[in-house]
Amino acid sequence: MRKSHAFILMALLPLLALVPTAAFADQLGVFVSILPQQYFVQQIGGDRVRVEVMVPPGADPHTYEPKPSQMVALAKTKIYFAVGVNFEQTWLQKFAATNPAMQIVHTDAGIAKIPMVGHSHAAANEATPAAGHSQAHSGAPSSKHDHDHGALDPHIWLSPPLVKIQAKHIRDALVQADPANAAIYQANFERFSSELDALDAELKTTFAGKEGLEFIVFHPAWGYFAQTYGLKQTPIELEGKEPKPAQLQEIITHAREHHIRVIFAQPQRSSRSAETIARAIGGKVVFADPLALDWAANLRRQAASFDEVRK
Repeated sequence: MRKSHAFILMALLPLLALVPTAAFADQLGVFVSILPQQYFVQQIGGDRVRVEVMVPPGADPHTYEPKPSQMVALAKTKIYFAVGVNFEQTWLQKFAATNPAMQIVHTDAGIAKIPMVGHSHAAANEATPAAGHSQAHSGAPSSKHDHDHGALDPHIWLSPPLVKIQAKHIRDALVQADPANAAIYQANFERFSSELDALDAELKTTFAGKEGLEFIVFHPAWGYFAQTYGLKQTPIELEGKEPKPAQLQEIITHAREHHIRVIFAQPQRSSRSAETIARAIGGKVVFADPLALDWAANLRRQAASFDEVRK
């Protein structure tokens, strides 16, 4: 009996090996630029989609250059979900040339970007609570102390209300590419939309009574988060440029005056300036990752860390 069972098992192995392969081939192949987008697409697409991420963990989407293997994979991709990060400005046209049949979906469509502004003592530079409405700016340059490089902030995925807009674009593209499973995508979208509303309400409760709370961050990635919840983001650097000594001293003085004890740094970037400021004010560096895959949990972690901003 044992020999016969072994024979049957050996005969079935080739057939069993085909099952995951067939299921894999049946999935809709899509590409996204960054890890949080993978989270969004998987929430809506479920096991109907196979998501590949262009910018891997630890890489910087401002400067990333795709690998040859990724360009090969793009040739078999149905949809590319763009989000507006810097490297897309150079590479999207090349992606389209690699696979003319691939649909490029701009998930940031319909979202008015806010300017990325530097440190300022001016009160007018404080964030204006927008309750998720992207038309309001988090602040405009208002004095010679501003260090505004004129660029628009691409980090729209850090505001739950703005993610709802992106989710609609994702749903619509998946339905268009795979209409047979439209009901699945719609149901998943509705569930995800409810989760976004619940997270938004939770974060509003977390920051209730903290309107105007200022935080210092190395790279200005949290502007939309600040805008949505009535906070004020003060960046150390802009456009990847380390601050000059005078600018660094200005931020140190500002942090001391406002009793700020936490400096947020980004894992993908150097934390040298953040550590310099933290030592000078007797504070500490806390890492805030805008590119984490566990997107919802990450926003909750970052919200909790604000309790330490002022002591």
